[in-house]
Amino acid sequence: MMNWDSWILENEITIRLVFFFGIFAVIAMWELILPRRSLRVSKGLRWLSNIGLVFLNSLVIRLLFPTAAIGVAVVAQNQGWGLIGYYQLPFLLAFIMAVVVMDLVIYLQHVLVHAIPVLWRLHRVHHADLDFDVTTGARFHPLEIVLSMLIKFATIVLLGPPVVAVVVFEVMLNVSSMFNHGNIYIPEKIDRVLRLFVVTPDMHRVHHSVHAPLTNSNFGFSLPWWDRLFGTYVAQPRENHQDMEIGLDIFRDPKQVNRLPGMLKLPFISTLGEYSINRGR
Repeated sequence: MMNWDSWILENEITIRLVFFFGIFAVIAMWELILPRRSLRVSKGLRWLSNIGLVFLNSLVIRLLFPTAAIGVAVVAQNQGWGLIGYYQLPFLLAFIMAVVVMDLVIYLQHVLVHAIPVLWRLHRVHHADLDFDVTTGARFHPLEIVLSMLIKFATIVLLGPPVVAVVVFEVMLNVSSMFNHGNIYIPEKIDRVLRLFVVTPDMHRVHHSVHAPLTNSNFGFSLPWWDRLFGTYVAQPRENHQDMEIGLDIFRDPKQVNRLPGMLKLPFISTLGEYSINRGR
């Protein structure tokens, strides 16, 4: 097992890059051939800024956390840390439990960044995008990425998941984020079935509505069950998907929200708006 763990650790970047660029290419092509909506802002402007933010975040994470989540998982497993390590669960049960619990933590983290105003300031960089496509799925402020990584580390230490489960979860999270932010058309009948098992673009697009109540719904990223279980599920937007307005009503200037310097400044603009769950504070 140690050799397998070492191989994963050595090839983690390659594994994630292959899946990232492969799925990105598929979704981007799907958006060109069969888009769900007409985009409102120049695609070139948005993609340059959103992808630029991805590269900046990748650099920050590599500088601050060289081994990332995979390295923490290897250490936790070797030291026998976490509930899974303590109870010596069978591998298949440990694998399924780890992936499901880590996805639940992502859901709870997502609710948290909407509920706490100072964290909402960071997260609104993601929501301020005036359009919704594959690049929106990776558009997060560097400080939120660092916070997310620390939460992930804590989860791994407390859970003690198999290393392969962390690799699968990381890939699943990247793939699902690109998929559920895709500006892609899926027939309604197929979407109804798919959203029983995964978060679909039509389901997650509701979360990016300009209307504040809808912004605080459909928090799931990969597994769709948590929203139904915790009462945060909304099936459809107020308008149809083609006409619904994306973004935040307090930030409508493309020069501010779709250019990298403006995106990095958004958390520090004084206006909180009506979107934070605890908006009165």
